[in-house]
Amino acid sequence: MQFNAKQTRRALAGALGAAALVLGACATMDDSAIGALRQRTAPLFGTVVPTTAAEVGTPQAQLGRSLFWDTRLSLDGKTACASCHTREAWSSDKRAQSVTAKGEPTALHSQPMFMAQDQVALRWYGDRRDGVHQAERSITGSMGFGNAPAMVDALKRLGYEDQFKAAFPSAAEALTAANYAQALAVYQRTLRTPAPFDAWLHGDNRALTPQQMAGLDKFIATGCIACHRGALLGGDSFQKFGIHKDYWLATGSTKVDTGRFAATKKEADKYVYRVPMLRNVARTAPYFHDGSVAALEQAVRVMAEVQLGKNLSERDAADIVAFLESLTGAIPAHYSPPPSLQTAIAAPR
Repeated sequence: MQFNAKQTRRALAGALGAAALVLGACATMDDSAIGALRQRTAPLFGTVVPTTAAEVGTPQAQLGRSLFWDTRLSLDGKTACASCHTREAWSSDKRAQSVTAKGEPTALHSQPMFMAQDQVALRWYGDRRDGVHQAERSITGSMGFGNAPAMVDALKRLGYEDQFKAAFPSAAEALTAANYAQALAVYQRTLRTPAPFDAWLHGDNRALTPQQMAGLDKFIATGCIACHRGALLGGDSFQKFGIHKDYWLATGSTKVDTGRFAATKKEADKYVYRVPMLRNVARTAPYFHDGSVAALEQAVRVMAEVQLGKNLSERDAADIVAFLESLTGAIPAHYSPPPSLQTAIAAPR
């Protein structure tokens, strides 16, 4: 679905009324003023529910964790899902383009994996329905295999049959490409990262700094909320990138990408992308589909200019960036290769 950003902003402005606070004196905000800010803004967002130990400990999640980090499950024996979604980049990639198991650059920048399963679709073009669909396609994509049976053969060769049987006990044939994709998706759904903003929404008045609260107010008043709303602050719609100005003129992109048009061939989809979620955005540089912008403040300015037709002041941009910092959660402890896999990879072949 696509939204008319101007219509959405008008509706939000009407609904919020006095929600756009003037926080110039926010350093002295008392608890009642903070509570009023929360009451007016909370309905626009939502909170991230922490992952439970029970979810992490299921056989399918445990299997998916091994599959996600196993570099042996690729054409070159060196590439894993985690190769393009690193811990250091909060499950994104610091490179503008990742490299597949065939040694080829990916077409677009790798997006964060944390909470990706909660989005309306996956990838910049939204051409994957969900995590299962993405994992299935990655077999012949980033993993480099010629077909799905080649992945199954690799799984058998590496001794994964018992883990698949434990994860899919009722399946007539447990070790299949479909179950490989299912296990990966289950693991990825456990990768949730509650952040200070969630604590603030739940009533902790000190979870955000005064500048972050000022940034929250400006994030809404500027119009960012038109597309970046809900618990993920995005990820639930599609929008043209470049409403008021061609995006590449602001980003300095060396190549003009046509967006969803590349996948659908529909004229209406030119320069349209799935709106990215902003969770952990302060740790997932570089930004945009082509990784063309390195700094978050610059990315905020670009978005204000090309999507909203606004030029942000230095103070406003800095405050919005401060608010975005409050969306950074801790990296999940289980976002790492399990000890059993580390031992298996280190063992002589």
